[in-house]
Amino acid sequence: MMKYRILGSTGLRVSVVGVGTWQFGGEWGKVFTVSEVTAMLARAYELGINLIDTAECYGDHTSERLIGEALQILGRRKDFIVATKFGHHFHGCFQRTDERTAPDIQKQLDDSLLALRTDYIDLHQYHSWADAQFDNTEVRTVLEKALQAGKVRHVGNSISPNDKTYQVQRSADYHVGAIQVVYNRLQREPEAAVLPLCAQLKLGVLARVPLASGYLSGKYKPGAAFATDDVRGQWHKPADRDAKLTQVAQIQQTEVPPGVPMARWALAWCLKTQAVTSVIPGCKSVAQVEENAAAAELVAD
Repeated sequence: MMKYRILGSTGLRVSVVGVGTWQFGGEWGKVFTVSEVTAMLARAYELGINLIDTAECYGDHTSERLIGEALQILGRRKDFIVATKFGHHFHGCFQRTDERTAPDIQKQLDDSLLALRTDYIDLHQYHSWADAQFDNTEVRTVLEKALQAGKVRHVGNSISPNDKTYQVQRSADYHVGAIQVVYNRLQREPEAAVLPLCAQLKLGVLARVPLASGYLSGKYKPGAAFATDDVRGQWHKPADRDAKLTQVAQIQQTEVPPGVPMARWALAWCLKTQAVTSVIPGCKSVAQVEENAAAAELVAD
């Protein structure tokens, strides 16, 4: 059975497992159709998942368009909390530039609303902004007007790197109610400062990359090779990949209970602390939506 937590000061009641949708943008070796996305979101709804996380640069609003069309077909827009992001412009596979002036943000918001086929965004998130960029008062004015107009219900912040605290500390002043951060069993940096600070400031936390780009899926053994068009093949050196896979093998032997799929355990592991509101793993099929949702069964009430 799905479980729910309140996303910090936003008051949004979100499922502890959401749907991450970077893959819908076409950069992960598969081009998705509207029918495929519709089937996944329909199953997510049936399983009690109500959170969808996307971004302006998952394709050129491609992920958003697929989600918008799917929710329109299903007639389920009001049943989902839709989170998207702003601050990047997509140019090609894994190619982006920062576009972070006030006019940029206004255009991105308008384009996101159009792509998502909606008149409001539940959680509009800064997308990996530098501290100096985050302090832009003109951008905040755009966001304040969007909040007042009802085009944005809440503002969030998807931070990078994992241990950044400057922006978290200023969340209340900037009307930010939720933080998104990379957090998983292999990447625990947020535990040192970010997660305790979020708990102290009553900020919701969305844990992205909860399966560590698939390393924690349980599918790979030490020495596994990844295709050059796979993010693990592009961004991770062979020695780093082998070290991660060796660590994963040890975790599976010593921490994962017998009979529990590692991916399911890894998602629930992120949620063992109440500071984390929801995990947002990606999915490429209905079966993966179902497997992700099953992690909620391992989460304490």
